[in-house]
Amino acid sequence: MHVVKPIAGLTKATVYRELNDQLAALFAGERNGVANAANMSALLYQGLPNLNWVGFYLLQGGELVLGPFQGTVACVRIALGQGVCGTAAQRKETLVVADVNAFPGHIACDAASRSEIVVPLIQNGCLLGVLDMDSPQLGRFDREDSIGLNAAVDLLLQHSELKKFLD
Repeated sequence: MHVVKPIAGLTKATVYRELNDQLAALFAGERNGVANAANMSALLYQGLPNLNWVGFYLLQGGELVLGPFQGTVACVRIALGQGVCGTAAQRKETLVVADVNAFPGHIACDAASRSEIVVPLIQNGCLLGVLDMDSPQLGRFDREDSIGLNAAVDLLLQHSELKKFLD
């Protein structure tokens, strides 16, 4: 059994180091990408403050399709280039959006979401999907979140076989 370690009072950089250590322990000996993405969603959702949604969209048939997540019911399919997720996927770059209502074409799956970060899953130059995180707080995400979450995604990709679950 894995117990999420408390992170209260730690710096953001320390929080991400701790979470990524916990992710490495969760992934140890497990190669199933869906199982690892599910546990990663749960750990991030439980371990980070001020979130209302954490999950994955996986590239299938040329569009992003809902994968493992924590939070409220979500949009099932997102076209590349649409919304924050589709834009990050198309550009193959992390997007930090301080105010989703100011993002052109934002897709509101949850009206409570005010800020968002999306990290593409890229392995050997191929886009596999994205990690998406939403917050009800404006400006919740910053450069430190981007660095920590990119490291988390790298761990997931190193320890998982996601490609076989896609087209």
